[in-house]
Amino acid sequence: MSGKPMKDPLDLLDFASVLTDEEREIQATVARFLTDRVRPHLGEWFENAHFARELAPELGKLGVLGMHLEGYGCAGTNAVSYGLACLELEAADSGFRSFVSVQGSLSMFSIWKWGSEEQKREWLPRLAAGEAIGCFGLTEPDFGSNPSGMRTKAVRDGGDWILNGSKMWITNGGIADVATVWAQTEDGIRGFLVPRGTAGFTTQDIKQKMSLRASITSELYFDHVRLPDSARLPQAQGLRGPLSCLNEARFGILFGAVGAARDSIQAALDYADARVQFDKPISAFQLTQKKLADMTVSLSGAALLALHLGRLKDQGRIRPEQISVGKLNNVREAIAIARECRTVLGANGISLEYSPLRHANNLESVLTYEGTSEMHTLVVGQAITGHPAFR
Repeated sequence: MSGKPMKDPLDLLDFASVLTDEEREIQATVARFLTDRVRPHLGEWFENAHFARELAPELGKLGVLGMHLEGYGCAGTNAVSYGLACLELEAADSGFRSFVSVQGSLSMFSIWKWGSEEQKREWLPRLAAGEAIGCFGLTEPDFGSNPSGMRTKAVRDGGDWILNGSKMWITNGGIADVATVWAQTEDGIRGFLVPRGTAGFTTQDIKQKMSLRASITSELYFDHVRLPDSARLPQAQGLRGPLSCLNEARFGILFGAVGAARDSIQAALDYADARVQFDKPISAFQLTQKKLADMTVSLSGAALLALHLGRLKDQGRIRPEQISVGKLNNVREAIAIARECRTVLGANGISLEYSPLRHANNLESVLTYEGTSEMHTLVVGQAITGHPAFR
């Protein structure tokens, strides 16, 4: 007895059955958009290190920019729906999920959560529509896992602030219309909105990347940038502000990693069914089936973990260490799956005609950003033992 391979490896445990009708429709709508507007070009964009900025208004019209936020032109969906959108976006390419995550969960969320009413009205509708692009400046060349040591400073000068310093590895930085920038002040770490074109604010894109090539990654420079006090995020003081934004972005990642893994397995399943060796498809061989079975079981666990955490988030009960569990586990599983899928494809697996190695390369960045796997391990370790081991 023989049959066709599963179209969706998540069907093994009937993942869709535990979603609501609205959640399934949102997921399907995002998937259709990506099939029509993004997937045909991914190999070319990755090879040429091109981000299709022109798609930002279309993503805004689709409703995925800041989709989990309320008001100001945002869709106001639940957390699970946002997660499912991230799953489909990263199933296409991590660069597109990164764009949506930074736009909605870092740039927009920082304004929505910590900004003034004037700042919200000025920026959120435009960012939600994709008419403006935002970025989030926290990481510095020498301070990634330890943001409290940042050297960027903002000093009072009368009623203004003077901002000096630099930021590194900033997604969307080179195309952003507004940057949320975190700086040391005499009152602790504060956030500021710095519009493009402000005197002394410049950017430089990072070239020769081997990962996230269909995404803009930049350095930000601030040379005596003068800002009015109205540029300060009034509700944010200390690391609580930027860390709350990072938790929002990490939540999207734990769903996105599932998407990259699912797409890799789908590519391997399709290839294994079509590739014939020794007079039968390689999907009929035991070793290939072991690979596919092990990967699909791992994928199913990661998807159910993401969904569980999404339900906790929608109930307002999720804790930072739980998000760390999701990010740590799901990215680790996804990168292992993508690499193993590449072996199923043999030599063809190194071609951009197929997605697994592109996903594996992208996931090398996802493994590191929004908290390295080492840092999330220590967050989980502290939650289990009660002892911080960061220093």
